[in-house]
Amino acid sequence: MAPVSKQRKLDRESSSKKTRDSSDEAASSSSPSPEPEQHQQLETSSTEDSPKTFKDLGVIEQLCDACTSLGYSKPTPIQAQSIPIALQGRDLIGLAETGSGKTAAFVLPILQALMEAPQTLHSLILAPTRELAQQTSQVVEALGSLISVRCTLLIGGVDMVAQSMSLGKKPHVIVATPGRLLDHLENTKGFSLRQLKFLVLDEADRLLDMDFGPILDKILKILPKPNRKTYLFSATMSSKVESLQRASLTNPVRVSVSTKYQTVSTLIQRYVFLPHKYKDIYLVYLLNEWAGQTGVIFTRTIHETQRVTLMLRNLGYSSIPIHGQLSQSARIASITKFKAKARNLLIATDVAARGLDIPSVDFVVNYDLPLDSQSYIHRVGRTARAGRSGIAISFVTQYDIETWMRTEKALGKKLEEHKIAKDEAMLFAERVGEAQRSAAIEMRDMDEKRNGPRSRQNKGGKRSREGMDEDQG
Repeated sequence: MAPVSKQRKLDRESSSKKTRDSSDEAASSSSPSPEPEQHQQLETSSTEDSPKTFKDLGVIEQLCDACTSLGYSKPTPIQAQSIPIALQGRDLIGLAETGSGKTAAFVLPILQALMEAPQTLHSLILAPTRELAQQTSQVVEALGSLISVRCTLLIGGVDMVAQSMSLGKKPHVIVATPGRLLDHLENTKGFSLRQLKFLVLDEADRLLDMDFGPILDKILKILPKPNRKTYLFSATMSSKVESLQRASLTNPVRVSVSTKYQTVSTLIQRYVFLPHKYKDIYLVYLLNEWAGQTGVIFTRTIHETQRVTLMLRNLGYSSIPIHGQLSQSARIASITKFKAKARNLLIATDVAARGLDIPSVDFVVNYDLPLDSQSYIHRVGRTARAGRSGIAISFVTQYDIETWMRTEKALGKKLEEHKIAKDEAMLFAERVGEAQRSAAIEMRDMDEKRNGPRSRQNKGGKRSREGMDEDQG
C-alpha cells in the first residue's frame, strides 16, 4: 500500500474534482472540435525509439512504481503513442497486435483518471474470451495494487450469484466478456453502468469475428455516451470495426504500430484460397498427399478441434486433440502419444498448444487462420526446426481475406498460393460428408452426456452467451 500522502483513497468521492470537471467540459464545449470521421492519425514502427520512462509519458509516480515492480522497464511503442493521447482525455483507436503491451496502454490512463476522480463502477473493459479477460483483470489488479483498486471479473463458467455479490461491493473496474456482462445488466438487481466514465473494447476485431456484434449493440445502447471516454484496440480496422468505432467513439485519435516478424528460410509457407464449405474436403486431400507424415492442424475453437479430430478418425486417420477443456494431464498424455508416434496428427487450439513441448513436425495446417500475426508465427514455428525443412499451409476462405492480408503485412511479403486441383479434391466429397455426419452425431451424444438432453435445444449451431464466452482453446 502506498503512503496516504502519496495517494488518494479510491473509495473517497471528490466533489471538488467533479466541479472542476464540469467547468472543464463547459470550456471545452465552446472550442471547435474536429469532424467526427476526420481522425488524427499517428503511426510508428516497433523499431522506433520509445520514451525512456513512463514518467516521460505523464504517468504519475504511484503508477510508475507499479510499472517498475512488474518489470516494465520502458514503454513499448503502442504505450508510448497511446498513453499521452489518453491522458489528454481523447478517445483512442489503437491498432496493435497481441503481445505489443496494449493492455497497459489503456489500463494506466484509466487508473490515473480514477485516482484524480475516485468513483465506483468507473471503467468497463470488454474482451472476446475468458482467457484474455482473466489476463486483463490480472494486469488491472497488479498495476492498481498501490492505489487499492477493486476489479471484478465477469466471465462465463463462473457462478452468477458469486459475481453479483462481487458487483455489490462496488468495484472500480469491471473486466468482462460481452455475453456475461449483458446477463448481469439484464438480470442482476441494482447493477447499472449509467455513471461509467471509461469503456475499452479490447481486440475489437475478435469481438466481431466471434459474432458478438448484436450483444455489443445492446450493451452500447445501455451505456452512457456523454462524458464517457472510449478506447478501441484492434489488430486491424476492418469494415466491421469501423462501424463499431463510429457507434462508440467520438473524434478519436488513431494510433498504428506496425510489427515485422520473420520465419526461418527452410520453412515453405503457402496458402490455399477455398470456399469455407470445402475446408474439410481440402484438408483430407492434403493429408492424403502427405500420408504417413506428422503434422499439427490448428483450429480456432474447442468445438472445431473436437469435430475435426472425430471426422478424421472416421476416415481412418490417426488424430488426437488438444484443447482447453482437457486437463493438463490429458494434454500431456496427448503430447506423449504424439511424440511416440502412436498418433501422427495433432489437432490443436493456440491456447492449448502454448507452453507444451510439441516436437518438430513435417507440416502445419492453419485450418482456421489465427487472428493475430504473433499466433501465426507461433503456429508455423512448429515445423522446419533445427535446420530441417517443413511446410505450413493456411486455409483462406472468403471470410478470411482481411486477416490474411494483415498476416502478410506483418511478414513483410506476399506468400505463394498452394495449387490444388479442385476436381481431384472433390473426389473425397462423399466420404468426407459421411465422416462429417458421423462426427456431428458423436459430438451431439457427447454434449448430451455432459449437459443433458436440454443441450439439444441450442439448434442450428447458434451459441449461447455462455458458449460464446468460452476460452477459445
